[in-house]
Amino acid sequence: MHHPGLLALLLAVALPATAQEASVAAGHVVGPIVLDGALDEPAWEYAGILSNLTQQEPEPGRPTPFDGTRISILTNGDTLYFGVVCPDPEPEKIAIHTLQRDADLEGDDTIAIVLDTFGDGRTGYLFRINAGGARQDGLLSGKEDASLDWDGLWEARVRRTAEGWTAEIALSARSLRFRPGLAHWGFNAERYVARERLTLRWQGASLDARLEDLQRAGALTGVGGLRQGLGLAAVPYALGRADDRRDAPETHEKGESGLDLSYNLTPELGAVVTVNTDFAETEVDTRQVNLTRFPLFFPEKRPFFLEGSNLFAFASGLEESFIPFYSRRVGLFRGRVVPIDAGLKLLGRAGPWSIAALDIATGDSSAVPAANLFAGRTTYDVGEHLRVGALLTRGDPNGRDDNAFAGLDTVWQTSSFRGDKNLSFAAWGAHSAGDLPAGRATGWGLRIDYPNDLWDLSLNVNEYGEALDPALGFLPRPGTRQYSPGAAYQPRPREDGAFGWVRQFFFELFPTRVDRLDGTTESWRVFTAPFNVVTRSGEHLEANWAPQLERLDEPFEVAEGVVIPAGTYRFDRYRVEAQSSRSRPWRVGSTVWFGEFFGGRLTQWESFLYWTFGPGRLRVELDAENDFGHLPQGSFIQRLLQWKTFYAFSPDLIVSAFTQYDSASRDLGLNARLRWTIHPGRDLFLVWNRNWKRLLPPDETFERNADQVALKLRWTWLW
Repeated sequence: MHHPGLLALLLAVALPATAQEASVAAGHVVGPIVLDGALDEPAWEYAGILSNLTQQEPEPGRPTPFDGTRISILTNGDTLYFGVVCPDPEPEKIAIHTLQRDADLEGDDTIAIVLDTFGDGRTGYLFRINAGGARQDGLLSGKEDASLDWDGLWEARVRRTAEGWTAEIALSARSLRFRPGLAHWGFNAERYVARERLTLRWQGASLDARLEDLQRAGALTGVGGLRQGLGLAAVPYALGRADDRRDAPETHEKGESGLDLSYNLTPELGAVVTVNTDFAETEVDTRQVNLTRFPLFFPEKRPFFLEGSNLFAFASGLEESFIPFYSRRVGLFRGRVVPIDAGLKLLGRAGPWSIAALDIATGDSSAVPAANLFAGRTTYDVGEHLRVGALLTRGDPNGRDDNAFAGLDTVWQTSSFRGDKNLSFAAWGAHSAGDLPAGRATGWGLRIDYPNDLWDLSLNVNEYGEALDPALGFLPRPGTRQYSPGAAYQPRPREDGAFGWVRQFFFELFPTRVDRLDGTTESWRVFTAPFNVVTRSGEHLEANWAPQLERLDEPFEVAEGVVIPAGTYRFDRYRVEAQSSRSRPWRVGSTVWFGEFFGGRLTQWESFLYWTFGPGRLRVELDAENDFGHLPQGSFIQRLLQWKTFYAFSPDLIVSAFTQYDSASRDLGLNARLRWTIHPGRDLFLVWNRNWKRLLPPDETFERNADQVALKLRWTWLW
């Protein structure tokens, strides 16, 4: 912990000073604005204007037919408005694949903005819309990723024109956390033209820059007068639910209600109280096939836990190998819902300090007894580049055992190494206490990351003690020391050369090694990509070789009735992959893993077909995974089939159906949802869940197992 921090401070002295950032001033609204995408109100004449978006990719700085992109900015003290004009010489080719909230918009024509409302260059908000008006928003906590499951309160309207498309966006200041009176926010804007795979950006027009990197953002002035109001919000809900199970004598019906109440203790620090929390409207998890001996990771989707989730982020680069606070441990136990009676959440800033705390009281259930669960996180900004932090959790979801976890971490990062390159260092240490298994209850880790366009280099070393047991976290492999170096060389061929059809090559080498704490190697794997290209039109073609070793101390059941005995296994796996461009109305792709597997052979075939009808109104997605294993202990077939259908009457009224079947559980599930956003923060949900069970041979027909229908109204009031 000490040495990386010292190294970071030395580097901070050695690095060049950051260049003076560009700025734009928000104008003041004079007169009303009707949000219809037209930008025809006189008020827009008083707006601050960005008209200098330049090409960021594929050829930074080079002129394009889309250089007339213009973004106008206004504020009236309560709301921040953005007006966007996107000229297009071929407007009939504008790509729109969905109108759904938080959908994948990578193949669509989009406009995106990021806001650093505390001016710390580390945390902020992302807002993105496509040319059809679909909204995507997220929380920023690093240079490379955004948590897109968070939903803010904002509106957007678009309009297609003979010259391209225009948009109006309104962000309510009352729904944002910011430092009142701050003279400027970090701000950046980006336009993406899907068919050209071309990006225009205001600041950070370098191939090494990402929009999410707030250290590269410019400044938005004129926001010092934005008001948060009283900082009081009430979000009650009313719910009616009917459950009909095949093994129950009659249908069970009930009504419920609950409340989230939030208040800003200071302009920068808010508290949220929740009572009788319910998540009936949340989309079901996407099923996964597990052919490993380790638990699978599922992302958080419940709105209460997503608000402020970026503030709980710990260290850097740990990803799914170690998450000290994994909010899905709260209110869920081994796949079963546990009632949440009440909870308190604290989120915000206090000068250089960032604070996040969560305390939840769960109720008794048939799965586990009641429990009190706590997670707290605080960070301190030592300077522009260095942040130190601590994380504490207490409580065990099983309601029976005592558990506590404490961790310290530090992250140093810059976007100006050797001029404009990205570089970061991170370190962490942790300790568990309570009812623990035998062994070391500590852990530590180090990371060096150089994530740039031509060279992407990293090194991770992490050690997890046998008794490092975060009951509110996710740690699939305790008792190990893990090494993960990585290197990717990613050249971009000249368009007039022999490989002019290639946009970018990706030559990758990612070895991983997992040792037990006594030094014995438990597993290793070397992932290589001798051929990996993305074409200029957006197709992706890849071939991989991945030799690996696995040492089993005890038998492992890979599929029902197929048990791999203890022993050491060395085998080679191969992959071929092909995917069509995301910008077309249809998209198809297939990935095949094949080769040796624990003394036998395994072929994993994953394929998909996505189709969009009309300007994003109707979208159909078909995914299939078929795994064929032939081992000395027996053969098996695992299937996972998924079918999603979305129909959007508008971006605010969407009907969807998600059907899944997997052969391991022999369960067919349907999750049908209607979401009507009456106004931002005021939603009506109608959800129907049905399950069928596939009978055993010789029948093999599907028998209805259960039905559930829920109607939920959620209403937000802000003061």
